[in-house]
Amino acid sequence: MDNGSTLMATARDHSKTEAIPSSSPAFGTPVYPIQKTRLDGSLRPSILPVLIPPASLRPLAFRTVTKKHGLTLTSSALQALATFVGKSCGSGWREEGLAEKVLEEMAKTWKRNKGNHIIEGDSQELREILKLLEGSMHGGRFFSQHALPPHDQIASMDSGNASFSDVQRQSPSLYKGDSTVCLSAMDLDKEEDVGQDPRKWFRVVGAFDQPRLSYNPNQKHFEKDHKQPSLLPTLGHKTLAFRNRYNIVHQRILRNESFLTPTVAQPRAHALQRSASTIQQHAYKITPIANLLGRSGSSHVLLGLLTTSPTGGLAISDLTGNVILDLSHAKPVPENGSWFCSGMIVIVDGIYEEDRSMEGLKLGGGAGVGGTIGGKFVGTSIGGPPCERRETSLGLGGLTHKPNIISGGGFGWVDFLGVGSERASGPKMRLIEKRLLKSSAASKGRNRIVCLGELMVDNPKTLQALRHVLGSYATEKAEEMPLAFVLTGNFVTHAAMSGGRDDGSIEYKESFDLLASTLSEYPTVLQAASFVFVPGDNDPWPSSFSKGAATVVPRNGVPDLFTSRVRKAFAGANSEADRVPVAEMNGEAVWTSNPARMSLFGPVQEIVVFRDDISGRLRRSAVPLQSLRNSEHHGTSEQRMANGDESQMEVDVETAGSGIGGLASTATKGPSQDIQAARKLVKTILDQGHLSPFPLSSRPVLWDWAGSLQLYPLPSAFFLVDAESPPFAITYEGCHVMNPGRLVADSRKSTARWVEYDAVTRRGTVREEKF
Repeated sequence: MDNGSTLMATARDHSKTEAIPSSSPAFGTPVYPIQKTRLDGSLRPSILPVLIPPASLRPLAFRTVTKKHGLTLTSSALQALATFVGKSCGSGWREEGLAEKVLEEMAKTWKRNKGNHIIEGDSQELREILKLLEGSMHGGRFFSQHALPPHDQIASMDSGNASFSDVQRQSPSLYKGDSTVCLSAMDLDKEEDVGQDPRKWFRVVGAFDQPRLSYNPNQKHFEKDHKQPSLLPTLGHKTLAFRNRYNIVHQRILRNESFLTPTVAQPRAHALQRSASTIQQHAYKITPIANLLGRSGSSHVLLGLLTTSPTGGLAISDLTGNVILDLSHAKPVPENGSWFCSGMIVIVDGIYEEDRSMEGLKLGGGAGVGGTIGGKFVGTSIGGPPCERRETSLGLGGLTHKPNIISGGGFGWVDFLGVGSERASGPKMRLIEKRLLKSSAASKGRNRIVCLGELMVDNPKTLQALRHVLGSYATEKAEEMPLAFVLTGNFVTHAAMSGGRDDGSIEYKESFDLLASTLSEYPTVLQAASFVFVPGDNDPWPSSFSKGAATVVPRNGVPDLFTSRVRKAFAGANSEADRVPVAEMNGEAVWTSNPARMSLFGPVQEIVVFRDDISGRLRRSAVPLQSLRNSEHHGTSEQRMANGDESQMEVDVETAGSGIGGLASTATKGPSQDIQAARKLVKTILDQGHLSPFPLSSRPVLWDWAGSLQLYPLPSAFFLVDAESPPFAITYEGCHVMNPGRLVADSRKSTARWVEYDAVTRRGTVREEKF
């Protein structure tokens, strides 16, 4: 007993001197708590400080602080920010987008504190803000209050012993909900903020509601046009519309790999030892048309608008001039893979031949900038401008692997639809999308959008097909109903109010009254979904003077004068006592423009809806070109540039009836004619990046709203409703394009056809059933 007590006393004395923690009482574990250690350099994620010149940070600071928040940085403030970013973000300040987040938080905090519009580098406010930002950063990134490291690993401020919680209490404005610092999963747990119905985050944006943006080639960013638009603007607005379209395509091409000039000079290979890889590394250079003067017999690559000259021939125009174009020996690239019509922006490879006796000089315009230059350009090959993926345009290169990492570059800070930019609200919206749609990925859920093409309500067969479609969804469970139905025109067979009859408007309203009675038969569907109505060329008011011809685009929706009964049908369904439990919002009928855009979870998913028989217009106005089938020369520059375009297209054809089965079976033996025509149509529209690449004489465009026809950046999905084209679902450069065709595919066989889009897989299905 004495020996044991002696050993215990010795252990207690030893523990007091060294105080080594232990789990056994025999070794004298101290009863007082262990002092909390602070985060030292060994525990902090390794950040290698870099020295950032202020000139390197100036473009990013100008876009974020000056253009977005309206603040001005002095030279001393820019130097202080460059030092802070280099110390806190390290080498990943540009590629991983860390510097932009720091500047964004600094600007928001400065404005919340009601600071001056000019930020001085030696101001006490800026130093305090940078200290607060440094305390809320971990590993070069911001972390939120609910995602902090353990308490014993939080570093204190350099100027004192205040912990992160103390800093937060001293400056609570830094951690408000509008700041990206507070972005965490804990903030999404509030039911009143997120909800359980994805339709809460569904929004329809009309063509006249979109922000009017124009691209500034000097500043290399988009600017918002604050001028009041007009239906009858001056003639200069027509030129500005073309300039904006050309500048967007031009800046897109300059970022393409085929047009990037290598920074390191490649060694010149011997002619006999030239490999295929050496040829593929050749960079193409676009020559302005004005620079062709005095360079007769030389080969060039031109980018310009394909137009028709006053003599009836073809010409190509850019911002510097135009020249007569000879395409008698030109070959399309790829072969039979795209349409080429007057009004499209094309890339032509060929040789310039200067001849003063050509009709181009006689027609005048002068020889030089802004006019038609003498001679002609003999094209050897012609192709469309290469398309650019949506991730590349928005600077989301690493999105497929790391959803929260945004790479540098792109236009992620631009709000194209008025629903928030990708940089500002994209990460948070993706968290909401993951929460609301992940549970329904394995089965049917509220993640589907149904599109019906050419719903002619004055045809009894169409109303029967509509009853069949709505009845098939009304029998589903409440939590599996689609969140939206897109109904597109033409809503009548002939152009309304264009025949000179007095009862034209009465007949049109009676047709919509029949549609309202049909919709009233399915109140559960009306309660749980949003119905989006997109007009066609036969719908008023433009149809009253077009008489079925192509109307001006964009155009407004169907007037409220004819849709009152349909609105009453939705109001009656929403007022019923037995509501659908999953529907957190009332069902609604949205009468939007043509074209229109639908936003799902802000900037995460953008869906374009456009009703136009565009395939027939392409066939009528196409330029005949020489085929490549009998040619043995396959080494032209545009052919190598466009190599693999058709291989990038994915044809998604899923059958739900007998009509599409034959199409799917032929796809295994080789692309059928319908699939080839669909690929050709999709590639033409997406490469042009425009919904109406035609002359204004064949498809009029409102000049002040021409930006709403741009397909830049590419949408996530695209409902291209073309009644003259067979149905398809094709993915090209990440954009899924779907065409439902006509709702009544065959009136003799009583067949209904429509498209079903899944927001989780981002793929569409062509469904065909008999009714």
